[in-house]
Amino acid sequence: MARSTARKRALNTLYEADEKGQDILSLLAERIANPGTQSPLPDYAIEIVRGVAEHRGEIDHLLDEHSTGWKVKRMAVVDRNVLRIATWEILYNDEVPDKVAIDEAISLAKTLSDEGSTSFIHGLLSAICGAKEEHLAHQAELERHREQSESQPEGDAPEASDVDDAEASEPPTQQTASDGESTDTVPNDPGTASGSDDSHEDSPQDQHTTN
Repeated sequence: MARSTARKRALNTLYEADEKGQDILSLLAERIANPGTQSPLPDYAIEIVRGVAEHRGEIDHLLDEHSTGWKVKRMAVVDRNVLRIATWEILYNDEVPDKVAIDEAISLAKTLSDEGSTSFIHGLLSAICGAKEEHLAHQAELERHREQSESQPEGDAPEASDVDDAEASEPPTQQTASDGESTDTVPNDPGTASGSDDSHEDSPQDQHTTN
């Protein structure tokens, strides 16, 4: 029951920020500092609000991808924030079983939203559950690529001086002059111009589509 209450308080905060167009975390800070006539926000409500704020772009993208009806921006304010809470729990809170997250979302919708919203919310969250493993695997892969990119030292590409030194170390080709004397010359073949073999084609990285 305590978590059910926390979800309701989190929904109130997310709803208010959405309606006002206010940054979620700034409003959360206000509510923590000054709860007004209400009791202080439960810890789990704070965790939900922060989690939704951190992952809202990813959550909304996933909801848009799997919604067969309305996109997030066209949903009722209550509905989209109920969906955001449940999606965050499904993806990022292993302590809450997926079924419980869905049931709690439906309970909130029955109390606060239209009658037709419950079936829509149930179907959409079920689709999110079905795509959960693939989505998390894709997000982990993107994170690995990001970490590798950030840890790669600068200057991996060969510097011009290194290329010049390598060319200077190549043995010259001997050609026989017409008078019988030997002269050392470097071949001037346009097909083997310096640097033609040094170009690299980077493999494209997959972007998140659904993360």
